[in-house]
Amino acid sequence: MKIIVICLVLCFATSTGFSQKTNPNYDSTLAKKMEADDYGMKKYVLVILKTGTNTTDNKKIKDSLFAGHMDNINRLVKINKLVVAGPLTKNEKTYRGIFILDVKTFEEANALLETDPAIKEKLLAAELYQWYGSAALPAYLEASDKIWKKGF
Repeated sequence: MKIIVICLVLCFATSTGFSQKTNPNYDSTLAKKMEADDYGMKKYVLVILKTGTNTTDNKKIKDSLFAGHMDNINRLVKINKLVVAGPLTKNEKTYRGIFILDVKTFEEANALLETDPAIKEKLLAAELYQWYGSAALPAYLEASDKIWKKGF
């Protein structure tokens, strides 16, 4: 009998010790707006940009394509599809930068990437991965637009 009581006590203690907690700051309206799941997360597509197969040495062409690349980044931010973008430092894998796209599928991501002149002309190539991150990630864009002093 003692063993049964001890087992019941341990089961009860274990189940209450590992129970999920409810966030007292939870805002259902904001969570819905951000498309958050119950954990405050959602799916994105992570894009790793790497050196493409186009190895042109024509500076005028490269400058034009990379200017278009930057314009496209700004356009994707304005239409709320790009939440993170940035270059990587030189590395042995020829990775050049990353994007986190606010889309759920590779098809949606590829459609957006086709609008980038540097990718379209193969100066850059893209590797795509599903990424599960904070649904609040897009909220940082408002602050980020207020802290840069010089543009590209």
